[in-house]
Amino acid sequence: MAGILNINPSKILFNMKIYLTAVIKAKEEYQAEVLETLQNMVKETRKEEACELYSLHQGIEDKNQFIFYEIWKSEEGLAQHNQQPYIQAFGAIVDEKLQEKPQIYTTHIL
Repeated sequence: MAGILNINPSKILFNMKIYLTAVIKAKEEYQAEVLETLQNMVKETRKEEACELYSLHQGIEDKNQFIFYEIWKSEEGLAQHNQQPYIQAFGAIVDEKLQEKPQIYTTHIL
């Protein structure tokens, strides 16, 4: 039992899955272009080893609203994802083609 008490809490958190929800609101005139960029992100991201789930949703009432629901094996995997060229390409269109910066929520299951 003594070994259990010596666990480093930061190591536990580092290895926990990350659940991420991102809300993206495209400007109406760029909706199709933003959707194309997001669909490419889905195609490429699903190839990443650390990605367990990466699903894109579109609003029913507001077609300019997109929501990602993601599950990552670890914080490290998510950090590597954020450095990928297709994610950087999305970052380049945020200011011009979105209504506002994406809202990102990262969580752990309790």
